[in-house]
Amino acid sequence: MLTGFQVTLIGGDARQLEVIYKCSELDASVILIGFDNLQNQFSGITRATLSPETLEGTDAVILPAVGTDDEGYVESIFTASELRLTEEHIQALPKHCKIFTGMAKPYLRNLCTKHSIQLIELFDRDDVAIYNSIPTAEGALMMAIQNTDFTIHGSQSMVLGFGRTGITVARSLQGLGANVKVGVNKPEYYARAWEMGFTPFYTSDLYAQVANIDLLFNTIPSMIVTAQIIANIPHRAVIIDLASKPGGTDFRFAERRGIKAMLAPGLPGIVAPKTAGRIIADTLSGIILDDLAQRRSTE
Repeated sequence: MLTGFQVTLIGGDARQLEVIYKCSELDASVILIGFDNLQNQFSGITRATLSPETLEGTDAVILPAVGTDDEGYVESIFTASELRLTEEHIQALPKHCKIFTGMAKPYLRNLCTKHSIQLIELFDRDDVAIYNSIPTAEGALMMAIQNTDFTIHGSQSMVLGFGRTGITVARSLQGLGANVKVGVNKPEYYARAWEMGFTPFYTSDLYAQVANIDLLFNTIPSMIVTAQIIANIPHRAVIIDLASKPGGTDFRFAERRGIKAMLAPGLPGIVAPKTAGRIIADTLSGIILDDLAQRRSTE
């Protein structure tokens, strides 16, 4: 239980509701900042404004999937007010406080490093990334179905990248009867893709491999689907880029050539916020409980 433990949530989207439920269930003291328009009524929850004084006694700060932008602003769908996390706020945190977010930009990383506050990026964890790959794959399939006039079954589908998300997307396509080619850059990935029944190829051969595809799903967060590659892709093809912004596709050239290309990061929070929220809630509550157990064992 988290009795006597203070958790402060700053901004976010529907995923944060599951985090609030979980913290409340564990009897934590929960402070909500940037939830002015939240309709749900939670017992034992305090609403507050963002100020150094509010943060002085907190044990954990929970930020949205992308903690802040490059200037410190925190997004929230539950308020029209601007939320900006400044150095003054970070400085007010107790030194034992941890900040949780999905992924952090340099602004937040630098402030935490400067003031010796531990920053935990949940999306860097293998378990979170693998769990999140499930709603990501479902969302990618949804987008493919909505934007094509043919079935996934029997389609020539390509997945670039064979990491945590790429594997799940490829397996989902295979389960629906697609012919799945997988672009990899290492022999061990090639061997594993072949063992799983896919058609592997090295991304250095991408130009030749795209000549007959119907669907291309990219998970590689660097420019790989270049203008040269797009020039060899059939006009009927649809590109769904799942990499973090700005993706790995030349969207401008795809539009010029009349090929439908979509950047779709953050699908878990869009297509399955309840599931995505539970993943975050279970992970961070587990981290907090483990830390508390270790701290108490040394006292």
